[in-house]
Amino acid sequence: MAKKIIVTQTRSSIKRAKTQKLTLVSLGLGSIGKVAIHEATPSILGMINKVEHLVSVQEAQ
Repeated sequence: MAKKIIVTQTRSSIKRAKTQKLTLVSLGLGSIGKVAIHEATPSILGMINKVEHLVSVQEAQ
């Protein structure tokens, strides 16, 4: 079982590339302060890496 991570959007997606906006939506985010919980799979970690300047990541306990 993969570790769980908590992803929180900390910055706006205004004036960002369309691919970054779609990545936020696919992570379950879309507005500042929204939180999503995911398993730390390679695909999720790749999406987080693409928008790392817009989100913060914590390990779930």
